[in-house]
Amino acid sequence: MDFGLVLQTDPPASRVVSLMKRAERNGFRYGWTFDSAVLWQEPFVIHSQILAHTTKLKVGPMVTNPGTRAWEVTASTFATLNDMYGNRTVCGIGRGDSAMRVAGRPPDTLARLSDAMRVIRALGRGEEADLGGTTVRFPWIGPGAELPVWMAAYGPKALRMAGAEADGFILQLADLYLTEYMVRTVKDAAVAAGRDPAGITVCVAAPAYVTADDSPEALAHAREQCRWFGGMVGNHVADLVARYGEHSAAVPEELTAYVKARRGYDYAHHGRSGNPDTAFVPDEIVDRFCLIGPPAAHIGKLNALRALGVDQFALYAMHDATESVIDTYGSQVIPAVGRAAQP
Repeated sequence: MDFGLVLQTDPPASRVVSLMKRAERNGFRYGWTFDSAVLWQEPFVIHSQILAHTTKLKVGPMVTNPGTRAWEVTASTFATLNDMYGNRTVCGIGRGDSAMRVAGRPPDTLARLSDAMRVIRALGRGEEADLGGTTVRFPWIGPGAELPVWMAAYGPKALRMAGAEADGFILQLADLYLTEYMVRTVKDAAVAAGRDPAGITVCVAAPAYVTADDSPEALAHAREQCRWFGGMVGNHVADLVARYGEHSAAVPEELTAYVKARRGYDYAHHGRSGNPDTAFVPDEIVDRFCLIGPPAAHIGKLNALRALGVDQFALYAMHDATESVIDTYGSQVIPAVGRAAQP
């Protein structure tokens, strides 16, 4: 299993770069950042610095969207970074939540996302793409260019689209039941589309908080540091409930039931511990969606995720123990999961 670190691009950017360097030293292979132009600093500028100050770390947004940049600009940015640093980027992409809503626009449609993935991937690989009637190609891209496109998804249509079209699937929660359900849906869609399901990389992204023990006090503090995540996921879940209803066979109630008590959301606190808009998130959801507890608890859940077909765990580290969780994963968790993966 690979490991990634996910950060917001809060200033100073030098701290983001420093944490990514720390992650690489601890065995992480991917560095991800949020992409929301109003809320945080421009990620691709910072990605360039991360790549310059690491040797093998692959970087990308978790996630960008089709609406805040022209698609040829997005593709050119990825292709330029790859030309400079050697195919070390991944285009994580979704419909757009905070980036679009904060700017007063709704998330993009799946049809537009599908078109964007096709264009960005093709241009980033040096191939031709149709930009709505005009065919273009970057003349400066040489042979060997790569740009994998990984799609974030929750709902049934999006999951099927990820399986049929994307190079990877990003699932932003670590619940074992939902992971099994959604990975199966994605891979079944790949088979139906005539693709090899083994060729789709599965990335689970969720907060991880390592405690010294499993005492009630330690676990309670960890839950409070990670409760924001249930609120963030709740935005997407609320959209699904609005579309499919509270009791729909199309969406598991294990995903949707908890948002009944949701009362809006203030993006000023998006992705931050202590978010006052996440009081509706119960402890059960934090425990299911996140990884909390002593190192052994993390190792056990990661092994279970890997058994469900997960190829990468991307660790959200927006809490009061960012450095220590990176170091503990490097010293205890990643080596243990790596050893377990050997035949």
